[in-house]
Amino acid sequence: MSATSVSPAPSVSGQFSSLGLAPILLQNLEREGYRTPTPIQAQSIPHGVRGRDLLGIAQTGTGKTASFALPILHQLLAAGVSDAQRRKPRALVLAPTRELAAQIGESFAAYGRGTGLRHAVIFGGVGQGPQVAAIRKGIDILVATPGRLLDLMGQKLVDLGDISFLVLDEADRMLDMGFIHDIRKVIGALPPRERKPRQVMFYSATMPREISDLVSGLLRDPARVEVTPAATTVERIDQSVHLVARDAKMSLLTHLLDDPAIARVLVFTRTKHGADRVAKKLKSSGFGAEPIHGNRSQSQRIRALEAFRSGGARILVATDIAARGIDVDGITHVINYDLPVEPEAYVHRIGRTARAGADGVAISFCDAEERPLLKDIERLARIEIRREVLPEALASFGVAERVSRNELDGGPARPAKRSGRGPSGRPDGRDRSRDGGRNRGAGQPNIRDRRHA
Repeated sequence: MSATSVSPAPSVSGQFSSLGLAPILLQNLEREGYRTPTPIQAQSIPHGVRGRDLLGIAQTGTGKTASFALPILHQLLAAGVSDAQRRKPRALVLAPTRELAAQIGESFAAYGRGTGLRHAVIFGGVGQGPQVAAIRKGIDILVATPGRLLDLMGQKLVDLGDISFLVLDEADRMLDMGFIHDIRKVIGALPPRERKPRQVMFYSATMPREISDLVSGLLRDPARVEVTPAATTVERIDQSVHLVARDAKMSLLTHLLDDPAIARVLVFTRTKHGADRVAKKLKSSGFGAEPIHGNRSQSQRIRALEAFRSGGARILVATDIAARGIDVDGITHVINYDLPVEPEAYVHRIGRTARAGADGVAISFCDAEERPLLKDIERLARIEIRREVLPEALASFGVAERVSRNELDGGPARPAKRSGRGPSGRPDGRDRSRDGGRNRGAGQPNIRDRRHA
């Protein structure tokens, strides 16, 4: 790959109207209530509409979808809309999960309303019949997860011979999920760029070595847009960690959830079984909680996500893979019940909160076996996460372990900083009664502000 230019924010008026987009796209943005682009949109869209390859480094919730969807729609409109029945996809967007693929499809539908451009979304876990029917009707844009796409390609039901735009979204998560081989197979099925020129846009929150290797062979003289340094965490998130025995984690979790300031919370576990177990115990304790993970059917995952989004469930218990692509406004807290094995996953997890300019709180639990994982996270993120002293109220639950900083990483033992915040990260003095936070739903209306979509 030739030298990658780092693109500073262009000098614009701060409105979508200054980014060179087609009038109908601006009308659709206005209709959706989007007026001011996010930093990655302001920096990426001008390169995108000019057809330049793009490497975007950004965390979730920064507005990546619009930064590639709008330039693709703009250029497809400029090229002209062909007869629907003869249409083959000209743009391919690869996403790691079915939830993210569906959300990308929703964005193309909203931004492309009235343009005559058509799209389809394909992913596994459901019957392929309706997806194949949509493709056969003729589409311009195909949004897909790698596995289902390869299945349909193997059945000769998808023709990628006309692809002029390729997007890989959340590429690091595709690496974590083992999709890199599948991605290479999809790319290998595309016509050579010398015969069929195409624009490639590549987005990732982190850049592990395997992703850098993929970038080197895929992009040509790309503009690099980086709105947050790779592997750093969002500054608006108040981060803390409780050093706690494994068998005391559930008691600590229920104690924290009694705080009504934790209005809508995403709880992460390391395994699918763990997600089911935690959700079941929370329900038995009177909390509104739903699990979401790869072993749940698509209909179960949709119901869980809708309950969380609407306020029917205050708590969503998720694994890393299932949580990828969750786009729910107003997540006030992320709780890492288990620390992730891969430190990069910590960045993705806590990025579910503090979206669209809001503040957020990330609380992690760390048992004795997880101490090396905590050190890896801090090393990667280049921060020291604040240690919290376990609440005295937990003594009655049998929480006996008080892990010192000396045991953890060789430092002197010291209490957490006193900042007027309670376990929730919000000011003390809230109602902490045993039923204060249960069955509350999300505690706020579902305001669908998709400015960060």
